[in-house]
Parts: sequence; C-alpha cells; structure tokens
Amino acid sequence: MIPLLIVWSYFAILLALSLYGLHRVAMLYWYFRYSRCSTPHPLRPTAPEDYPPVTVQLPLYNEMYVTDRLIKAVSRLRYPRQRLRIQILDDSTDHTQDLARAVAADLSARGFLVTYHHRMDRQDYKAGALRAGMALSRDDFFAIFDADFLPPPDFLERTIPYFTDQRVGMVQARWGYVNEGYSLLTRLQAMLLDGHFVIEHSARYFSGRFFNFNGTAGIWRRQAIEEAGGWQGDTLTEDLDLSYRAQMKGWRFVFVPNLVCPSELPVDLHALRHQQYRWTKGSLQVCRKLLPAIWMAALPLRVKIEATCHLTANVNYLLMAALTVLTPASLVLRYRIGREGLLFWETSLVLFSVVSIGVFYLVTQVEQGRRWTARIGHIPLIVAFGIGMSINNARAVIDALRSRESPFVRTAKYGIESTGDAWTDKTYRSLGHGIPIAESCLALYLAASLGALVALKNWGALPLMLLLMAGFSYVSFLAVLHAKS
Repeated sequence: MIPLLIVWSYFAILLALSLYGLHRVAMLYWYFRYSRCSTPHPLRPTAPEDYPPVTVQLPLYNEMYVTDRLIKAVSRLRYPRQRLRIQILDDSTDHTQDLARAVAADLSARGFLVTYHHRMDRQDYKAGALRAGMALSRDDFFAIFDADFLPPPDFLERTIPYFTDQRVGMVQARWGYVNEGYSLLTRLQAMLLDGHFVIEHSARYFSGRFFNFNGTAGIWRRQAIEEAGGWQGDTLTEDLDLSYRAQMKGWRFVFVPNLVCPSELPVDLHALRHQQYRWTKGSLQVCRKLLPAIWMAALPLRVKIEATCHLTANVNYLLMAALTVLTPASLVLRYRIGREGLLFWETSLVLFSVVSIGVFYLVTQVEQGRRWTARIGHIPLIVAFGIGMSINNARAVIDALRSRESPFVRTAKYGIESTGDAWTDKTYRSLGHGIPIAESCLALYLAASLGALVALKNWGALPLMLLLMAGFSYVSFLAVLHAKS
C-alpha cells in the first residue's frame, strides 16, 4: 500500500507541475499574440508647465552602501524642479541615517525640494513608510524607487504622460541590472527576472489581464491608492496586494517594456534567500487575502483564472521540494513492483515541465536581441537553480499557509556594479537558518540515489536525478562559499 501511495503521489505532483508548465506556454502564446500589437502613444504635455507635481518616495532601511547612489540618481531626473519633491523615508538604525541626511542637505542647498523623514518603530515596514510619506504630501502622483535602483533621467518624462488617461492608476517600468555579469548567480537571477518582465508582464498587460506593481521603478496616482484602501502591511508583498486591490476597483495599469530602470542584483546567496522567501510568502499571503474576493468580483473569467495561476504559482516550490524527496523512492519502488508501464507518462510529464521552462526563458533572451546559441547553455542551470531554491521557498509557502508571522527582512545590497567590486568584508551579511543543512543533506541523498539507479541500470531516470542533484549541490556549495567568516 505504501509503495503504491508513494508512486501515485509522485505522479500527481508531476501532473500538477505540468499544469503550471501549460500556464507558461499560455504566457508565450499571449505574448506573441498581443504584445506585437501597436499601442496608442500617450499624449505628451506640450510644455514643462503642464507636468503635474510629483513626489518621489525613497524607502530606506539600513542601506549605507547604496543610499548616496540612489538619491543622486533621483536628483538627475529631468523634470521641473519646483514640481519635483523628493521624500527620503528612512527607517534605518545604522549609519544610513547620517548618509541620507547629508545628501538631502546637499541637494536642498542646491535648490531641490527634499525632505528627510525618520521613523523609529517600522510599523508595517515598507508599506507603513510609504503610507506615512503620502500623508505628508499633497501631490497626486508618487514615484517609488527602492535603495538599489538607479532611475534613468527620463523616467518621469516617459511615465507621467500615460496619466493623461484618467483611468490609469499605475505605470511600471522594466528592471535592468547593473551587475548582471558579476557571477553565475547574478546571471541566473537576471534571466529569471527577465522572464517575469519581458514575457509575463507583457503578456498580462497586452492581453488585458491583471499584472502587478513590483514595489519599485513605478509611479502611482494617489486616487488609485486611496480608492484601493491604501498601503497595507498585513502581507510581505504590499506591492502585489495593492496592485490587485486597485485593479479590482477598475484602475488600469500600464507596463512600459522599453523603459528600463537599472538595479543591483543580490550577489550573496543568503541575501537572495531572504528576498525569495519574502516574495514567495508574500504572494501566498495575498492569495489567501484576495483570491476569494477576486472570484466573487464582476471580472472576466479569463482575468480570474489568470489571477489564480499568478497568485498560486509559488506553490510550485512546495511541489518541487516534495518531488525531490519522492523521486528516488518512486523510481526504485516502481522498478520493484513492476510499474514500468508508467514510464511513458512519467517521461512525458517530466519533459513537458522541463522543456516549457527552457523554452520560456530562451524566448525571453531572444526577444531582447540576444543570440539563443549564447544563452541555451544557461537553460539547464536555470532549471537546476530553481530546484535548488525549492526548500527555502517551500518553507515560505508553508509559513504562509500556516499564517506564521515573520518580519520584513530587506535584501542586503552592497553597491556592486563591476566584477572587481568586493562584498565579503561588508556589513549586513547573514546566514540562512537551517536551510543550507537541509539542502546539503538532500544533495547527498540524491547522490546516493543516483548510485542506486546506476546499480539497477535505470538509465532513463539519470537525467532527472542529475538535474535534481545539480540544483541542491550548487546552492549547497554557494552556502559554504558565502558563509560568514
């Protein structure tokens, strides 16, 4: 009974992963069908006097290595100076306070409208800081940039005109990366994020489905925020939460794929773990909070189905973690209990899941003008890396489903832009709880299972086992390499 339960659980998980693979295929279809259609160019004000006042909000928390870079980049925005207000919303407890105050004072002396605000309690974390900043401004538009971003000088010139359409509540730019080539880890992150922006955002936006503000590199209309209920801190992804609430109120969002806002990718695996945990848990919190209301709302069925796929997508990590544990046992048990007839279905489901991921991210690179021959070698690495991160992110899924409280842990950034920049001697480094130990144990478990499959001459299962083992071996290696000395 137990062997059969293991085998059928294994196939059920493969089937579920394949369904999410089908969703990736649908994304590609929407992208090619809709994103190539021309969109009306926004009406542009004819004179600088027509630009509305804008407040640029810069939420900070212990960002001493990137604060100066951020504020100076914002000061280079091309916009009428008397219509541009800069809010530094600082919750920091370290030297970041002094740095931010000094830069603010310098800009103020040069004629910029800059205000510095420091909170002591961090209530509701970033959502609380943005909400507090809104209460101190009378402007109708709020541009938001996280500490590791460098907005291009024409950012406001290229986003504000979209708001001539009174239905537009938010405009989102695409992320770029100043340190994409720093390491294999940053290259893999860039490819994964490119998939989100180049394909997912474009497919959702151009096909009329909901997409989300990404917490930074975007600009909001005050009325949209207020009608949606304002910034709320009951999830770890306040941006996703507000996005869905605003669109359910009828506000239209705009994605500008050719407006790229550079940012810094995490170079430390442990910082990346915190980021992935926050994003994964937050999305499931928003799912629990809003999905029932989405299905009860007067929305098109296609919007409801896509919202469900979007908000539940991170369950994939829990499925992958379970699959990793079950795969070796299932392969051996199926061999012993004579279920070889399932080989065709197993191979089909595995191939579809893996190939859908590979094609998705390869198309992402080609659509950016990059040669597929130069990127195809990264595709197995992307799949393996996603597998390796599954334990960390599965913990986030479980914590969200259990309603377990956890603080908002920001992603440490070190001002890394070139391969010559060092980060190992800098502050903010941290370890990842017991996750690295679990990942190392799984890598050893998979290595032993690989040996068992070789002994059984089950050659067809070796590619899947190698992929699983490679993923956990890679993150285990990085965990040791990036460990605090």
